[in-house]
Amino acid sequence: MQLTDFDVLTFDCYGTLIDWESGIYAALRPLLARTPGQKSREEVLETFARHESEQEAATPAMRYSDLLAVVHGRLARHWGVAPSEAEDRRFGASVSDWPAFEDTAGALQYLQKHYKLVILSNVDRESFKGSNPRLGVTFDAIYTAEDVGSYKPDPRNFAYMLDRLRERGIAPGQILHTAQSLFHDHVPAKQAGLATAWIDRRHDAQGWGATMPPSAGVQPDFRFTSMAALAEAHREALERKG
Repeated sequence: MQLTDFDVLTFDCYGTLIDWESGIYAALRPLLARTPGQKSREEVLETFARHESEQEAATPAMRYSDLLAVVHGRLARHWGVAPSEAEDRRFGASVSDWPAFEDTAGALQYLQKHYKLVILSNVDRESFKGSNPRLGVTFDAIYTAEDVGSYKPDPRNFAYMLDRLRERGIAPGQILHTAQSLFHDHVPAKQAGLATAWIDRRHDAQGWGATMPPSAGVQPDFRFTSMAALAEAHREALERKG
């Protein structure tokens, strides 16, 4: 299997293209300032992951910005402080403030010359609209949890995307799903029959950060530690083809 075997790259966005862990942690600082005791960044992210995934499972049709506001209130109660509706709403609206990884825009601009680029994200359309300018490209298609009515790793999200892409004449064998989260993306993508590329942004960190551990063993077809490394591997594959 070679990177040049595919015509379409489908992407998770947050954690893969957008540095959501930095964005989440920065947006939680007002709450953390009211919380007694010190908590490590990893502890904060892991606690967020647990509450976010529970809320997504409980309210799959809730818009992501509203869901984040609920999660913020859950975190306040978990850490023993009074929730603030204003802080909850600010956290829910913070997605557009989350930064892109430094290599994202350049890598996507290169890859767009060789592939169609598609987003399959767990956020809502308005939140993604706020992030899109940071990514430096116009995507060929954007599918969100708001469109589907459920959150990854629910298999409905991948089924929805594959159905829409089939309508465009794109078969699953043409697609390489590209994502950081084994839990949200690689397990269900593999179950849907897709090849996957793991952008292992946390290769130099312990634990799972802002995502839950995968629910099953999974073996991605490719592994890169950055989007820049994926783009460079594609260049090398083209050179080998001559």
